[in-house]
Amino acid sequence: MNADFRNQFAGIIPARYASSRFPGKPLAIIGDKTMIQRVYEQANKALELVYVATDDERIFDSVKGFGGKAVMTSPDHQSGTDRCWEAISRIMKETGRKIDIVINIQGDEPFIRPEQITCLMECFNSEGVELATLIRKAEPDEDIQNPNQPKVIVNTMGDAIYFSRSVIPYIRDTDKSEWTLRHTFFKHIGLYAYRTETLGKITMLPRSPLEIAESLEQNRWIENGFRIRTAITKWESISIDTPDDLIKANLLKDHFK
Repeated sequence: MNADFRNQFAGIIPARYASSRFPGKPLAIIGDKTMIQRVYEQANKALELVYVATDDERIFDSVKGFGGKAVMTSPDHQSGTDRCWEAISRIMKETGRKIDIVINIQGDEPFIRPEQITCLMECFNSEGVELATLIRKAEPDEDIQNPNQPKVIVNTMGDAIYFSRSVIPYIRDTDKSEWTLRHTFFKHIGLYAYRTETLGKITMLPRSPLEIAESLEQNRWIENGFRIRTAITKWESISIDTPDDLIKANLLKDHFK
């Protein structure tokens, strides 16, 4: 990947302190580093420009403390996408630098692989791509029923048709235990990239019926005619949502150096 192409991108890591299940999550310690530092360092392996976008001075100060870049944003955002838009708008205004494509990196995935970010970036080798995200093929006999792991169906061009917490498609005349043996199912990995102009447009859209039904904001974009290109990754994402997840993460940390 040449330098000119890489310079088009900026990684934004939305990170808020308040969380009903795990307050202060970005500052939780995994090994000898905070979670937000681990996410930042992994993202920085693939991207030359990475910022943490936060609404909390404790997170801001922590990022500055380990030498990272951070920007303060409003505490009122409803989604990481909205926070990304404010952050990139501020960054471009303050630095005078034009950013063509924004990558939204989840702040609670300390083991994200640089290869996943690079895979997403490569979607934009195609000029017409507005939005992109990662998907993963479900393995035969893998559990696909979990509503907390959204599924996605794609068309022949690799664009997402629909995201659902239900299993899609429904395999007719086949026992559910055999579905993954009869069809390739895709699970969604919550890493997004947007052309900056497109990011501004989608944050102006009102919540849509399909978004509300599934509680999946990407359906709002599809419902409004935006195309989401998908790229296939072989790696699952590992998110830290609860203190119990943090215990597991500390056991895994040495496998993701």
